Amino acid sequence: MPHQIAIVDFGMGNLHSVQRKFIRIGARTTITSDPDVIGRSDKVVLPGVGHFQRAMENLRQMRLLEALNDARARRIPVLGICLGMQLMANRSEEGDADGLGWLDAKIVRFKVDDTIRFKVPHIGWNETAQKKKSALFKNIPDRAEFYFVHAYHLVANHEAIVLCETEYEYRFVSAVESENIFGVQFHPEKSHDVGESLLQNFIGL
Repeated sequence: MPHQIAIVDFGMGNLHSVQRKFIRIGARTTITSDPDVIGRSDKVVLPGVGHFQRAMENLRQMRLLEALNDARARRIPVLGICLGMQLMANRSEEGDADGLGWLDAKIVRFKVDDTIRFKVPHIGWNETAQKKKSALFKNIPDRAEFYFVHAYHLVANHEAIVLCETEYEYRFVSAVESENIFGVQFHPEKSHDVGESLLQNFIGL
């Protein structure tokens, strides 16, 4: 039987586009804000578009923090997408709020000098330079392009968690891995075939 993937609904995110992409590649998914459903799932996806502080408040108010921390403790694969990845960090400048604390990292706003060439938010296709091997990027070529929409990015305190970096006036972290925790700053569900390959790899973890 295919693994059951819980797509966490905390009131902010591109839930249905993520689910549609998973369904397209044959995955069994449930969009849910039920901690019990998350607890029974084989994999968890934490998507998100929006404000970091508000997202953490929603997770607390919806009593989802315990279920997410339990998923991490059970060492099942968890994938954070865009804001979902940022929420895994210790803290963010966006709302000056604490995150889940799964990654020893902080979230900062882009600080670019050339505001004509490098608009914030960073929107569009950009390359991902792979820093180390990962099952999440199996058969995905180095410098593959993914679709980004974000004004904040992750700064890791330890290079060991960094999977990919991307150039946008300066280099920033665009994918991470720490044990069973995976995160991507880009949107695989909007990244056509290469994004589909990444989600397929996540299913196979």
